[in-house]
Amino acid sequence: MLRVTINETAEELAINLEGRIAGPWAAELGQIWRDTASRRESKPVSLDLRNVTYVDEDGKQVLRQIESETRAELIAITPWTRRLVAEIRNKNTND
Repeated sequence: MLRVTINETAEELAINLEGRIAGPWAAELGQIWRDTASRRESKPVSLDLRNVTYVDEDGKQVLRQIESETRAELIAITPWTRRLVAEIRNKNTND
């Protein structure tokens, strides 16, 4: 299960993710992002990954897409989420 909370202010778009970004939940996050991106304008984006517990390859691809389109701030505190952030950023810089 994945919980997505979006806090949009005049200054930024903050996306808080909790749970698993895998399978149908990765697809759902992709759809949420497409819907949200159309109204983002040029606001900075932050992705809070602190409460993410698992990400499959489809989920990583969605996170890479968001990060590459927005240069989002990726918030991570655990060793696992920090490694996830490094994977996302490394893949984007190698493309």
